Amino acid sequence: MIWVVLMMAILLPQSLAHPGFFTSIGQMTDLIHNEKDLVTSLKDYIKAEEDKLEQIKKWAEKLDRLTSTATKDPEGFVGHPVNAFKLMKRLNTEWSELENLILKDMSDGFISNLTIQRQYFPNDEDQVGAAKALFRLQDTYNLDTNTISKGNLPGVQHKSFLSAEDCFELGKVAYTEADYYHTELWMEQALTQLEEGELSTVDKVSVLDYLSYAVYQQGDLDKALLLTKRLLELDPEHQRANGNLVYFEYIMSKEKDANKSASGDQSDQKTTPKKKGIAVDYLPERQKYEMLCRGEGIKMTPRRQKRLFCRYHDGNRNPKFILAPVKQEDEWDKPRIIRFHDIISDAEIEIVKDLAKPRLSRATVHDPETGKLTTAQYRVSKSAWLSGYEDPVVSRINMRIQDLTGLDVSTAEELQVANYGVGGQYEPHFDFARKDEPDAFRELGTGNRIATWLFYMSDVSAGGATVFPEVGASVWPKKGTAVFWYNLFASGEGDYSTRHAACPVLVGNKWVSNKWLHERGQEFRRPCTLSELE
Repeated sequence: MIWVVLMMAILLPQSLAHPGFFTSIGQMTDLIHNEKDLVTSLKDYIKAEEDKLEQIKKWAEKLDRLTSTATKDPEGFVGHPVNAFKLMKRLNTEWSELENLILKDMSDGFISNLTIQRQYFPNDEDQVGAAKALFRLQDTYNLDTNTISKGNLPGVQHKSFLSAEDCFELGKVAYTEADYYHTELWMEQALTQLEEGELSTVDKVSVLDYLSYAVYQQGDLDKALLLTKRLLELDPEHQRANGNLVYFEYIMSKEKDANKSASGDQSDQKTTPKKKGIAVDYLPERQKYEMLCRGEGIKMTPRRQKRLFCRYHDGNRNPKFILAPVKQEDEWDKPRIIRFHDIISDAEIEIVKDLAKPRLSRATVHDPETGKLTTAQYRVSKSAWLSGYEDPVVSRINMRIQDLTGLDVSTAEELQVANYGVGGQYEPHFDFARKDEPDAFRELGTGNRIATWLFYMSDVSAGGATVFPEVGASVWPKKGTAVFWYNLFASGEGDYSTRHAACPVLVGNKWVSNKWLHERGQEFRRPCTLSELE
């Protein structure tokens, strides 16, 4: 309990931590080690305090025996010259030593370590981000609050539970963001757990206070009124609830009068509650996108499936692959998405990750108005850029991409390495610049993004698929493989069917790296066609 209090006390807004911890598994594992170090330091402090108390206890027991004997015959006791001397010594010297021992602060080592570690702790923004990640997972994978609270997620190795207080805090985060949809869900879960008898520092009155208001904000006045009355049964003097009760009854009375006047003789017509709210981050294509993330709604017919093949590919008779061709698999026909198997080794993956980890920062996207890189809520991950000259492995990977695609990588962007942590995702987007974004890649001077090469550098326990909502395709991560597709037709026109997304990681850790190849340098490698859509 002491540890919980200490932790809560130090998660302050002035923390020096860089925002976005929740977006990177790598950085969160560092936090685990930091916390373990603090726990060790805390246990050392407790041991020191116990040793101090043990010394004080021995003093007390010794003096208790001595004073018990002395008080039976005080005059006879102090009549002994040795006892008289020792009494003077104890009171003049030894009690002062005991006082100093009691006043000695044993926490210096722990407090010093805590102060050092605090600068690496997450802040309020990180905590809110982690909560929003849970909301994303909940919506995308159709998870009810009880499933998440009980930790019943697919592929989990370390099952964990949410307390009523945890659920309450999640509801408060949603409330602060004016996300009343998730506020209702999590406050109801907190209330359920309290009613099941869970002991908690949170009380039902506080939960009902948030819940009734969240329900009201979503238009369900009848339920809001019932919850408010329930709150007042527990706390009749609750000022806000009493005010809300009067207001809700007034609004319902007005609605009833309006219904009567509109329906004439149909005096018993009931008020129809408004439609419940939806998630505040709703996208027009979200339903299709989330279905594909769950493995639903894939639009591959058996007839089209028969036209997808596996083959050995030698990079158009490239000398490097004639004797050792690579395994190639058709993932989709239109747009054509190809997966290369066993295309990057575990050793290469570890080197790339080690190069990227020290420089991981919140992933950016191209702002269509300015053409500059900026962070965005729809892309939640951490990324780093690696140049070919930094390490022979990166250079070798770049050349492998060139040999297998036949495209010039000298005008491509640097290798981008991305790590998707809790709920990490990249919502539906295009890799290429549309006609209304003429300045998107102007600074690079290499034209539009003609193609995308994406390495999967880890397996993912659950979630994390790459989906194409326009065509109903899902591509699942598999360590050591890569997928490739063209973003532009040979004519240079954009292929809008390549709109894609990185689904939230439900359980596990997702590492990818991608290479965006540009138009410049491909004039003779991929000649233009006369047809716009070829």
